[in-house]
Amino acid sequence: MDPCEVVVAVDLGGTRMKCGLVAADGAVLHRETRPTPRADARDGGRAVLDALLETVVELGQKARAEGHRVRAIGVVVPGVIDAEHGTVGAENLEWVGTPVLAELHAAVRAADGHDVPIVLAHDVRAGGYAEFRQGALAGTTNSMFLPLGTGIAAAMIVDGSLVSGDGYAGELGHSKFIHGDAAELCACGQWGCLETVASAAALARRYTARTGRTVDGAREVMELLAAGDPDAAQVWQDALAALIDALVLYTTLVAPTRIAIGGGLVGAGETLLQPLREGVHARLTFQREPEIVAAVLGEEAGMLGAALMAWDRAVADEEGQA
Repeated sequence: MDPCEVVVAVDLGGTRMKCGLVAADGAVLHRETRPTPRADARDGGRAVLDALLETVVELGQKARAEGHRVRAIGVVVPGVIDAEHGTVGAENLEWVGTPVLAELHAAVRAADGHDVPIVLAHDVRAGGYAEFRQGALAGTTNSMFLPLGTGIAAAMIVDGSLVSGDGYAGELGHSKFIHGDAAELCACGQWGCLETVASAAALARRYTARTGRTVDGAREVMELLAAGDPDAAQVWQDALAALIDALVLYTTLVAPTRIAIGGGLVGAGETLLQPLREGVHARLTFQREPEIVAAVLGEEAGMLGAALMAWDRAVADEEGQA
């Protein structure tokens, strides 16, 4: 391939890192997946951070070895990001106020002898930004990306802008929708969060709790649902009811015209989407009704969003110097 300008993009997940070298026109010149080490509380998730730093440095070196110029780096991670200080708190990575941005700058500087612009952002917001720029939310000004995976968080587009809330916005999965004896303790410390009933992890956990039978994740629960298993049907109905509550609340507050559902559960297709559409429609009165569609960028959404954010930073820096 001919040498060109690229950005390094990395989407750090709990089990895998999805990485790429992306040109200004959006072409992914190189993509790869690397394992994320198991997080260990005893070292504050240091192994995960070291693997991330190594990945970013090696991708930059690969780009330069092929004659490309690295304009910027985009890294997206789960958890709560303090945008002012560049620190991250992420339970599944064992990070508590970890100075990820400063560590990235130091690693790149040590490897290359100079700094490049680095964007650190939330993985779901990055995925939503990619869907907004070139996916299922393109052409909207008020919309939401809601991936349903191990956890639940939302990327919110309001009046044409991605809402960050200084790194705290979009934690819809930690809104309380389950009450009374049905409420379960969430990892965040609150009882009855949406994530405890409607995430992919919750489906498997709740099915096992009902039946005593261990299942191979949400995928097997959906297979049992298709086969007519009544316990799978009840777990699924509980998840749908909570999701409908969440979508109605969000619609009432923010008035999106389109909601794109992503994550592993969207693989259920219309088994998921049609009940959500019908449930939301039945509950709305005066509110503007949103389209509810499947996200289209799949597992690459976070990495592509990281690349788009990195290019935005590179262009803004260049214009600021002009």
